[in-house]
Amino acid sequence: MVKIISAAWASSKEVFFQLVLHLVVFVFYSFEREHPDINLQKIVYFLNYALAAFFINYWLLPRYFYQKKYLPFFVGVLLAASTVMLLEELALEPIFFPDTRAYSFPGVFFTLSQVLPVIIILSGFKFAWDALGKQREVEALQLAVRESELQFLTSQINPHFLFNNLNNLYSYAIENSPKTPEIILELSGMLRYMLYECREKYVPLSKEVDQLQNFIKISEMQIEERGRVHFNAAINTSEYRIAPLILTVFIENAFKHSTASQADDITIDVDVQLSESGILEFVCKNSFLPQSNTGSLSQGIGLKNVKKRLQLLYPGAHQLHIDIRENRYEVRLSIDLTKSE
Repeated sequence: MVKIISAAWASSKEVFFQLVLHLVVFVFYSFEREHPDINLQKIVYFLNYALAAFFINYWLLPRYFYQKKYLPFFVGVLLAASTVMLLEELALEPIFFPDTRAYSFPGVFFTLSQVLPVIIILSGFKFAWDALGKQREVEALQLAVRESELQFLTSQINPHFLFNNLNNLYSYAIENSPKTPEIILELSGMLRYMLYECREKYVPLSKEVDQLQNFIKISEMQIEERGRVHFNAAINTSEYRIAPLILTVFIENAFKHSTASQADDITIDVDVQLSESGILEFVCKNSFLPQSNTGSLSQGIGLKNVKKRLQLLYPGAHQLHIDIRENRYEVRLSIDLTKSE
């Protein structure tokens, strides 16, 4: 139903545009230098040109030119122009100029110079109208593809997050750890946020930072007494919004790489700062043992996913730097939140 209404509205706009265009062109055609007036002869002659333009616009253009059948199109244009000239010479001139122009033929090129300008103007504006419509369709299609890709990327995050944390929950359950109920409660809160809050393209920055803190609290249970985790967020109360789960992936990777490669002395530092101009600075550092998993630090679905989302959501408005040196893995991400749509 919406598509029908939209098509009808687009059609009515084109009809109105064509009426205005024909009226304007007719006025310019009628008020020529030698005889600046409107009379029946000019109306009939203009209708002859308009019918030819109508044939070109609504028959030849869609059936041949837009289908890249250029030869039939130009043959059709030639036939249309020839028909207009024949009507003028054989029918209209004997009626309106029986004692003058009807007795002589000024030549094909002269006649074309009188006929073609009006037809070209009317057909040219129709072509431009169609080109603008196609451009809008392409932009709408690109937007739909972009939205679909973002939804697909976001949908990948939930099972990725759930898979990793269910493994942690399973290990605690096997050990009958008293922390198991706490993990389930925190995990439930995170999943609720992902399922309901993250449906939007952007969420309040303060809410996202709160979920970062909850995520770190869940993940910190993996470390126990094997190291330390430090989280600092200085954003105050802000009206800025951010794409959900963008930062979570980096923190998840930090825990995964540190705990997988080190038995102790694990250090993870997360810092989130927001400038007055709306620039978010995110830094995540974690330790790791190079001989254990250096080759996999920049791999994985999560990291590839977040890089793609950043490109789609913040084109030209973010900077991501990943530095791996000795036993330190550092992520620095800067996002201009004023560019959020």
